[in-house]
Amino acid sequence: MNIVKEGQGGQSVAVTEQELEQINRLSRKKLTAGEVYTFSVRLCDNEIDRDWECFPAETLEQLAGLFTGKSGILDHNWSAAGQSARIYRTQVLEEPGRFTRTGEPGRYLKGWAYMVRTPSNADLIAEIEGGIKKEVSVGCAVKRSVCSVCGQDIAGCGHVKGREYGGALCYARLEEASDAFEFSFVAVPAQREAGVMKCSGPVEKLARLADGHPGCREELERLEKEARAGRAYLERLRDEVARLGGLAREDADVDVLRSAAGKLEEIELLELKESFRQRAGQRFGLKTQLKYSREEESRQEPDGAFLI
Repeated sequence: MNIVKEGQGGQSVAVTEQELEQINRLSRKKLTAGEVYTFSVRLCDNEIDRDWECFPAETLEQLAGLFTGKSGILDHNWSAAGQSARIYRTQVLEEPGRFTRTGEPGRYLKGWAYMVRTPSNADLIAEIEGGIKKEVSVGCAVKRSVCSVCGQDIAGCGHVKGREYGGALCYARLEEASDAFEFSFVAVPAQREAGVMKCSGPVEKLARLADGHPGCREELERLEKEARAGRAYLERLRDEVARLGGLAREDADVDVLRSAAGKLEEIELLELKESFRQRAGQRFGLKTQLKYSREEESRQEPDGAFLI
């Protein structure tokens, strides 16, 4: 799963001997204080974002090690020509007195980056200093996107991010960071791409392969549309199972049934639905209005096919 998350950048940093020592671990020649420009960036944090996803504190710690040495670019354009900076150290910091929506202490990943002063990047440095280039996004990868309600993969569990289930907000926890790609200064950070760009690894690769091939792109969009329809169908089926379960047993907890149904696949859900339907019928004495049987079909009466 590839991630891009909006952060804050553009805070200048004094070039001390300690900073130079860490910078020179990444450079091929020993740079001096006059040759470099350094600044810090707020890369990402553990708050639930507008896509109803968040980095747990453990993931931030993993990303801290992965982002050291990664490049700074513009607008997520993965081109060597766009490389303008490099992160030379990172640290996960707490924000005293601040708590996330889930009640956890606020934490964020801070990075320190350097640029080599050249005539070509003088304007960029001036824009950073002037506060024009401020917002940044980071690109990284995680192995798991976990549903906060059921603990399963959010892509297939049936729960919908942003909804509440039994008073519990559904969101995705991005866990097990596996790689870090870059951080980027973005032109329009309010756009979705400037927040968190999250999609599964295989889908990301397919989307890139489909670019430039209209037929492939149309097929991918069709498959994604069908997948959304399938997830919506399972969502309705799970709701129906929970509803019938509540009718089948007086002491049933519908929220618990809904959570349990979220772990089941279609065949299991259909079997459980039928079982609950029969029990509910026995409990309330419900009978089928229309009844069809071979015996009725064999009746030798006029207009027998239309008898109710």
